Amino acid sequence: MSDAKYFQRGKIHELRTELNSEKKDKQHSKKKIVLKKIVANMTMGNDMSPLFQDNEARHSGYVNTYVYEGNDAADPNPLIRALAIRTMGYINVDKIVDALVDPLRHCLRDQDPYVRKTAAITVAKLYMHDKELVVANAVAALTEISERSDNISLKLNMTISNKLVAALNECSEWGQTYILEALMAFVPQEFGDAETLCERVAPRLQHANSSVVLTAAKVIMYLMNYMTKEEDINNMCKKLSPPLVTLLSSGPEVQYVALRNILLIIQKRPEVLRNDIKVFFCKYNDPIYVKLAKLEIMFRLANAVNVDQVLSELKEYATEIDVDFVRKSVRSIGRLAVKIESTADRCISALLELIQTKVNYVVQEAIVVIKDIFRKYPNQYESIIGTLCENLDNLDEPEAKAAMIWIIGQYADRIENSDELLDDFLFTFLEEPVEVQLSLLTATVKLFIKRPTAGQELVPKVLKWATEDVDNPDLRDRGYIYWRIWGKHDEFYINFTFVKAVVLSDKPHITTESDNMEPVLLDELLLHISSLASIYHKAPQTFIHHSKPRFLTPSPVLNNRHPGQRQNLDSNFGDLLSGSIGTFESNPYNVNAVNFNDHIVENLLLDL
Repeated sequence: MSDAKYFQRGKIHELRTELNSEKKDKQHSKKKIVLKKIVANMTMGNDMSPLFQDNEARHSGYVNTYVYEGNDAADPNPLIRALAIRTMGYINVDKIVDALVDPLRHCLRDQDPYVRKTAAITVAKLYMHDKELVVANAVAALTEISERSDNISLKLNMTISNKLVAALNECSEWGQTYILEALMAFVPQEFGDAETLCERVAPRLQHANSSVVLTAAKVIMYLMNYMTKEEDINNMCKKLSPPLVTLLSSGPEVQYVALRNILLIIQKRPEVLRNDIKVFFCKYNDPIYVKLAKLEIMFRLANAVNVDQVLSELKEYATEIDVDFVRKSVRSIGRLAVKIESTADRCISALLELIQTKVNYVVQEAIVVIKDIFRKYPNQYESIIGTLCENLDNLDEPEAKAAMIWIIGQYADRIENSDELLDDFLFTFLEEPVEVQLSLLTATVKLFIKRPTAGQELVPKVLKWATEDVDNPDLRDRGYIYWRIWGKHDEFYINFTFVKAVVLSDKPHITTESDNMEPVLLDELLLHISSLASIYHKAPQTFIHHSKPRFLTPSPVLNNRHPGQRQNLDSNFGDLLSGSIGTFESNPYNVNAVNFNDHIVENLLLDL
């Protein structure tokens, strides 16, 4: 039967009588009919609010009937979606208002213009019921417009920012997230602005919702760029530590998100979590993705004070079952030796113990990192080369082969049978990956320089393969370079002084700083904490179409400790980032800054 019959103007007292009827109605069928009549009257614009002052109408069973209306906000028919939102907007009941928030938020972004128009009007209606709720949704809408528009950018001043912070206490957890996100549009212009706002945002770090905590951390990390006193910055760093630690007691998914964000934070502010390294020790039941994320943070937080604890943990991890975890643990031991010189001896001992296990993938990872240790500390640990050479038969991975070949070539004069070892590797030269071929080519030349008699037969053979039998341009170019420094193509007239200067030149100083993220990218990702960009560690414009890049806007109080932070960005933003342009309004793209003073949200905030 059609529902058209319900669309008749009903009198309040008649509907109240039917609603409060005492007749037995176990299935509530009669009262559902009355509720349909009420909804129909509200859809026609009749004021039904007196009915909701009755206790019976507030009964959860009937409220659930109205809440069900929110499901229609996802209906394929745009007319149904719009009607659902408009109907719920007329109901002044707390549970209905709460249930309206999520459907309304989705409808504000709906593809259909009629739905968006209805949702915008409903936001205004919602203001009559819950002013604070409207603020959060209005801010969310304006932030969304700013993110998606090519010529509109959100801009806040200190007065409006303070009003938004004041509204946080009255908002739901998701409303707080939207307001905190909007605060990223505030650019401090006066000394003390950033410090004041940080202090007011800091209580959000204690929130139970992880999204609120991470977004608050993002705002604080952003505002610290505009602080001038080291004392204030250090105090904020101390306040960030406990909430981030608390996130690690959540489920593995939340832990992983937190760990990926923490990895960014400690690269910019190492003092955060410096004394909390134990919370990153891996648990037996941690998923592998959590373990690997913790390992990286452990390495970065390691210092001369806690290195013994870290090394002990890494040695234990290197004996576990999961291959990926073991590999990363072994590699971390080697990186630790390079990072902290005082622990190099202990790290070498630990690696030798692991090599003695004869576990194939453990041995290969150990050889890879020992190569870096040899480069970092020349003429200190060559006594272990014999142990490494005992495991040549276990090498079947390109990186491990290349590392071992480098060691043989670099210390060809100390390894008695270095020519035989290289000859064995050369047996499969043409079938090897390029990185192994490059290593073999250079190692053979080094052998000839250090032991001319032993290497004189190998060099011509390798150079011929590299220049005539392979297609890789890098390998061929290196082969031709080696031919040229010998003089004539068919003769080996060698100026040893010149050859040594080229082939045996000093290597670049090896450090673990190469593991650090490029400063400009790091600064941008810190502006995207709690988003996918902070998990992927990639700028959002690389995987989200038309995403706007974020950067630190010039200001009289912008902290310039990192002068490189504005370099190497897209040249289109060069003028803007140079400091010669102070506001969005005058940038090359003619971006219009949206000022809350010109919008309804200003009036809403004044009423709070």
